Amino acid sequence: MTLQKPLVSIISPAYNHEKFVEDCIRSVIAQTYENWEMIIMDDGSSDLTYLLASQWAAKEKRIKLYTQKNIGIFRLGESYNFALNQSKGKYIAVLECDDVWLPDKLETQVDVMENNPQCVLSWGQAYLSSMDLSYNYYLAPLADNESHLFYNKPVGSFLSKFIRTLIPAVTLLIKRDSLIEIGGFIQNFNLPLVDVPTTLELLMKGEFAFIDKPLAHWRIYPCQVTKTYTGQMTASFYVMIQSYMERFPDVFREQGVTKKEIDHIFLNKLVIAYSRSGRYKLIRKDFKGARKDYLISIFHYGLRQPVWKLRSLTGLFFSFFRMDIEWLAKLIGHDVYK
Repeated sequence: MTLQKPLVSIISPAYNHEKFVEDCIRSVIAQTYENWEMIIMDDGSSDLTYLLASQWAAKEKRIKLYTQKNIGIFRLGESYNFALNQSKGKYIAVLECDDVWLPDKLETQVDVMENNPQCVLSWGQAYLSSMDLSYNYYLAPLADNESHLFYNKPVGSFLSKFIRTLIPAVTLLIKRDSLIEIGGFIQNFNLPLVDVPTTLELLMKGEFAFIDKPLAHWRIYPCQVTKTYTGQMTASFYVMIQSYMERFPDVFREQGVTKKEIDHIFLNKLVIAYSRSGRYKLIRKDFKGARKDYLISIFHYGLRQPVWKLRSLTGLFFSFFRMDIEWLAKLIGHDVYK
């Protein structure tokens, strides 16, 4: 007798994703792992997102579609937890409707989780890709001499790496019981996301099953949330880590992570984050906002990251002429986000 494979509940928030939602759904249907349910939570989209998703839901019984009056990205946790309450799976996967999975994503992760019951979640590498998925900017995270920490073994050891490492939310597969234990998805510190604080809380609950291969495409484009609030998110992340250090001083001490090191890491990150934020605002033709972010990058956080401060100065110059700098980025061989 063949045992039934565990159900995976896929939580897929959507807001004005009409350009992407069908690609997202197709990538789920194309999974080699078939025992899943997809819960699409539309946050009152003003475009065709809901209509397109409803057409797919009418054809595919594993897709469940909900909508609500728009509550915005800073109440995203409510949308996630509503979907969590509708779900029935042993595992909870995260797939926002502007991203796509590779075909063996679920099968790979469910297999490793089933064989490692001590793990509370699985995550892996993802391509950071252009809007049409025709170009991959890079693969994250890349292996280094501390990659063994990606497995959070022993429990808590990933903490020293967490503050430097990008965990692609599109790769997360979380054990439902562990998620319920921490109260569901967490959104705090004025962050417009749930994956980082939720993962940080789970870090103390069990080991991680890291998958050392690409599992998904994470679309990168100027109007997405991470590009709209780049500087503010980094500043909030900084405050969150400091708060966590106050809660678990012994863990930080065991991992050799000091407040001085945290300050050093995040003050450098903030120079870069506000420079990048200025660039994305130039692309969106928000020239006043770009100037504000470039000035923060240039005149705050001391003399750190001089190359990025120079980039910010260049961007500031372009903002006065109401131009973006993507042509210059292309000319000097940097990634272009248009």
